[in-house]
Amino acid sequence: MTKSRPGIEFLEPSESHFRVPFDGTFRVKKAPTRPPRKADDNGECKKQLKRVIDRLDEHQRVLYAQDHHAILCIFQAIDAAGKDSTIRAVTSGLNPAGFQVFSFKAPSAEELDHDFLWRTTRRLPERGRIGIFNRSYYEEVLVVRVHPQFLDGQRLPQPHDHKNIWKHRFESIREHERHLARNGTVILKFWLNVSKDEQRRRFIDRIHKQKKNWKFSESDVDERQHWDAYMQAFEECLNATSTSWAPWYAIPADSKPFMRLTVAQILERTLTSMGLKYPTLNAEQREALQNARQRLERET
Repeated sequence: MTKSRPGIEFLEPSESHFRVPFDGTFRVKKAPTRPPRKADDNGECKKQLKRVIDRLDEHQRVLYAQDHHAILCIFQAIDAAGKDSTIRAVTSGLNPAGFQVFSFKAPSAEELDHDFLWRTTRRLPERGRIGIFNRSYYEEVLVVRVHPQFLDGQRLPQPHDHKNIWKHRFESIREHERHLARNGTVILKFWLNVSKDEQRRRFIDRIHKQKKNWKFSESDVDERQHWDAYMQAFEECLNATSTSWAPWYAIPADSKPFMRLTVAQILERTLTSMGLKYPTLNAEQREALQNARQRLERET
């Protein structure tokens, strides 16, 4: 249950079967890509998602009104895992004024002139809002790790120490996220775990359906050749950065309805357990409110 306790500087994460443990024991090969056997079928998942979205809408209103916390949801995954559609589905019932989505692709020249956390720090959600990162600073320990030649364009002050640079970046990420958590940002990180066979099927579907052609690039097939390297990078990344103040959730992604529902449920449970309440007025404010009401009534 997510709640604050005396002596604890951040909120405790919500329980989930899919939460990555904090002790470094997570293994990609053991992480499921399909829903559990007893999971609801796709139709029931879609019905439940609608009910969860209704509850998220109310939670968002209170979060915005209270204005004490921000929520940051980070989505990372291999291509075709369903990041875009999951974000769209989970936020479909929310007031656009209360949430913001930022997608991070290849860094610009300006972004490369700063440290690797700079471009995402500029996009952090304000208090009262839900912020969503479609990819994030984690690209710097995933894609860049699989393709270390990208480091050449970052003009780092020291020669590339491939043995320690990832360890140092993990440390920077943990410290960055702990700072955010201490200051009221609740962080939820979702790795959408799609199987290699399902990714292949979705790529073929993008080629066959004209309206999906724009989503596909031949480079997507090239990246599949690095599958094992990506899985190793994800495993080490999740083990190094799943913490009590910024947990990772490894979500089975072969079934999109189940994946979307699971993400929405984790977000909804987190918001529920935060104990959010609408602001209450003190005596002076209530008196001012009554005076305003009387003035308005006299106008009639």
